[in-house]
Amino acid sequence: MSAARRSSSANALLVGAGILLSRLAGFVRERVFAHYLGSSMAADALRAALRAPNVLQNLFGEGSLSASLIPVYSRLLGEGREEEARRTARTAGTLLALLAVLLSALGVLAAPLLVDLFTPGFSGERRELTVRLVRILFPGTGLLVLSAFCLGILNSHRRFFLPYAAPVLWNGAIIVALVLAGTRAGAEIAVFAAWGAVAGSLLQLLVQLPQVARLVGTLRPALDTGTPHVRTIFRNLLPSVGSRGVTQVSSWVDQVIASFLPGGAVAMLGYAQTLYILPVSLFGMSVSSAELPELSSGAGAETLRERLDAALRRVAFLVVPSAVAFALLGDRVVALVFQTGAFGAEDVRIVWIVLAAASVGLLASTLGRLYASAFWALHDTRTPLRFAMLRVTASAALGAFLAFALPRLLGLDPRLGLAGLTLGSGLAGWLEMLLLRRALNARVGKTGLPASFSLRVWGAALGAAAAGFGVKLAFASLGPVLLGALVCGAFAAAYALLALAFRVPEATALAASLRRRLG
Repeated sequence: MSAARRSSSANALLVGAGILLSRLAGFVRERVFAHYLGSSMAADALRAALRAPNVLQNLFGEGSLSASLIPVYSRLLGEGREEEARRTARTAGTLLALLAVLLSALGVLAAPLLVDLFTPGFSGERRELTVRLVRILFPGTGLLVLSAFCLGILNSHRRFFLPYAAPVLWNGAIIVALVLAGTRAGAEIAVFAAWGAVAGSLLQLLVQLPQVARLVGTLRPALDTGTPHVRTIFRNLLPSVGSRGVTQVSSWVDQVIASFLPGGAVAMLGYAQTLYILPVSLFGMSVSSAELPELSSGAGAETLRERLDAALRRVAFLVVPSAVAFALLGDRVVALVFQTGAFGAEDVRIVWIVLAAASVGLLASTLGRLYASAFWALHDTRTPLRFAMLRVTASAALGAFLAFALPRLLGLDPRLGLAGLTLGSGLAGWLEMLLLRRALNARVGKTGLPASFSLRVWGAALGAAAAGFGVKLAFASLGPVLLGALVCGAFAAAYALLALAFRVPEATALAASLRRRLG
């Protein structure tokens, strides 16, 4: 079966497989990171340094390009205008490369200003190390922007696995650098890791270029800026960049607040985000990425609504148990991934609380991605931008209050302000998702999750958590890795069985598919 004729579920599976590989590599990277750096000053500096150039990648990378390039490029391919599509892609790639080079150079020059902007609470040695790391990392970020362009081209041709698996190389390069520098001082380890990230960025781009070259005919630069298709891409790109920029403002606010909390807070926030982003990427991104080319094919409102509802159910079926596991069994999840070397039991406790607070907004975040994809498919990138701005405003206000005022009012450890920060972001995520749903429903008709479906999925997840908690109590004397594996395994098995018992359609369809594949 050709890639173009695969079902969206099969395409989502390919995206999910690629993301799973890259996230597993990311977990190994984070475990090595935690082993050597823990929640030290160098860990804070490296986390902050990775965040600053990451703004450029997110502004002009995957999300923005998905919103602007894929709908135009996919429609040209669907109409059989392949040569026109190729010229459009080459021009967009050329302009994006020029922009990435310019912004990367500016980032290197403006590193001190960026560090003060993103982490105003840093001073002395921690600030100096962060500036040094930002200057190393910024050129690699430009390479990742071009890698995101490759992802847009490959996704439009229904080539889903490679671009999402390519970050394995980025993670692998950082792991190698950390291990090579393992016996050195913390600051030197961070420098080695930064250079590893730059090398990994180059590898991630190079592995995708051969396929992209075959699809667009050549990698020679082109500047055919007079076509309406190129103008449409970049006209849609600006609101998309604005939407991503709003998201980056939210991340910036989180990091600014964390930089004023006790030492190690930035690193702990990063550890929690590593776990939180897994279901967002693995389930939300895989389904939304597979659906975007299909939603952009020009089908009517009824077809769009049907595809969106099916995608919403698939995402919720997988994300709801993730949120429940993070909230109720997150200590075992955190210990399984991070507890080693300099990362101890107290670090596990803090990160779990932060992760549990973040899990409040997990379902909203992933469903919101799908609703945003539906607007992108309709060539409307401005509506998601407006609602993203509202979310960031609400997130900043709630996060600041809950991070600083609530621990003082309740007499809690100041580090637990991080949990208030992530809780505020989660609540704001629900506001954004509900606004997106209401606006889309006004255009295409009613969409969303049926109440009976939601009750069955949440019931299965809570029952699975009870099973996992029982395993946790019964085998409490085991080490963190073995106990975490047993608890997570028991939770997953119980959720699968309960979802089948409650006749969740996605569970029964998955079971039927597995039976067919096994003969």
